[in-house]
Amino acid sequence: MLQSVQIRCKNNKKTIKIPFGSTLLEAYRQLNLSMPYGPVSARVNNRVEGLNFRLFNNKDVEFLDITSSSGMRTYTRSLFFVLAKATEDVFPGGELRVNASVSGGYYCNLLIGRPLNDEDVRNIRHRMQEIVDADLPFRRVQSPTEEAVDMFRKQGLESKVLLLESTGDIYTYYYRLGDSVDYFYGSLLTSTGGLKVFDLVLYEEGLLLRAPSRKDPRQLEEMVHQKKMLEIYREDHRWQDILGVRTVGDFNVACRNGRVTDLVNVSEALQEKKISHISDEIRSRPQVRMVLISGPSSSGKTTFSKRLSIQLMAGGVRPYPISLDDYFVNREDTPRDEKGDYDFESIHALDIDFFNEQLNALLAGEEIELPRYDFQLGKRVSSGRRLRFTKDMVLILEGIHALNPALTTHIPEENKYKIYVSALTTILLDDHNYIPTTDNRLLRRIIRDHKYRGYSALETIRRWPSVRAGEAKWIFPYQENADVMFNSALLFELAVIRTQVLPLLEQVPECEPEYAEAYRLRTFLRYLVPVHDAQIPPTSLLREFLGGSSFTY
Repeated sequence: MLQSVQIRCKNNKKTIKIPFGSTLLEAYRQLNLSMPYGPVSARVNNRVEGLNFRLFNNKDVEFLDITSSSGMRTYTRSLFFVLAKATEDVFPGGELRVNASVSGGYYCNLLIGRPLNDEDVRNIRHRMQEIVDADLPFRRVQSPTEEAVDMFRKQGLESKVLLLESTGDIYTYYYRLGDSVDYFYGSLLTSTGGLKVFDLVLYEEGLLLRAPSRKDPRQLEEMVHQKKMLEIYREDHRWQDILGVRTVGDFNVACRNGRVTDLVNVSEALQEKKISHISDEIRSRPQVRMVLISGPSSSGKTTFSKRLSIQLMAGGVRPYPISLDDYFVNREDTPRDEKGDYDFESIHALDIDFFNEQLNALLAGEEIELPRYDFQLGKRVSSGRRLRFTKDMVLILEGIHALNPALTTHIPEENKYKIYVSALTTILLDDHNYIPTTDNRLLRRIIRDHKYRGYSALETIRRWPSVRAGEAKWIFPYQENADVMFNSALLFELAVIRTQVLPLLEQVPECEPEYAEAYRLRTFLRYLVPVHDAQIPPTSLLREFLGGSSFTY
């Protein structure tokens, strides 16, 4: 038997030998690394593992702190377990649901038979602090799946029972914290003492669990009130309760009981009803002359705008799309980013003054010549297309800056109707494991980039952090400016996406850092029963990514 194993540490480029079976935490201590916020997990051969993971073979290791996406997920999962235990201790029989990431924290419902009050929240938070101060270990336990299912059933954790029963795995892992048990897909901290920064506040009808900022983990993430976005989540959760499909376990059972067609048809009908309602709202405001549509990458803005245009036409309104890309400044006038490269995502890459000048001319009844941007020349050229407003016309403006007040600063508010579109994943993995919206959008983008842009999953995953940084700067701060928010995610879509995206994720080589994200997404998607896209209508928002749409793009 080997007496030692060799570890190649990516943090300091050193190779050491450690005793056979040592944990990652023991390896970290032997490496004498200096990490201001300490390690919370590590990539082991580009798979994220907890610090209690034992090393029995030679490995490449990169330790992660809370400033990384993977590290923050490890921290927040651990925080969810502490919250679940605290609510269990304070309100035995209460039902906790971790519903969504919103308002700079995590919105949770706690069902105790009456509305929550400030004293309830203080008691739960106090119990959480006691658990953290006790520095209790998170213990990872492997057991036959049927034994884990039986244990969770006795605890009354039915969402975990349904999830584990639908996986088909012979063995499974779960976690123990004191006398409490829970299931999480991913690593936790070694002990509760690492949860030094958190808060819990009463928020709307539930709780807002606050976690550290990735930029400065010594501070809480800023709390930004997002009542419109929260209402979208709550609206979808109400529909899911009516359908009896709140979690992935519920969904898998429904699919196996032959309800796929019903779930697809109802989900599509709900979206069409929402689009029709937005169209009616626009038509009820005769002063509205332009519809501004914004949203992050892969939110389905383009298909949404086309379906909204159809509804407007059905109501007697003539939509006229205008591309913001045609209003770029000349290439040499484009602002540059911190690296000195052209920053085409900056709002200042658009000729805002000229844009407002043309819109005001239209509102005044004048005829204008629409510009055309020649991307090869890097400047605007004559298009020959002329436009004058008619009484029944509404402009449709779609783009990442559409809700930024600076874009239409000279246009009266009563002439604008603002829409924010995003894929807000509302189905839960189980009651204590929500599904990040960013995962849904990334999976959509991986498929679209492969089909229409020739990019591999590796390339899309590699670009994703810079895409999200641009969204955080130019899109998210303005989302609550919207008159209405539209959720483009569909209840069934991850099960459909699974079929197309798994082969793409499997092509990401293990030697690449992006393998960790590809592996995480693959592991998560395998919880879902696959659904074939044959039942998806050609007008579905999902067709923008899967292909087979009746719209042209």
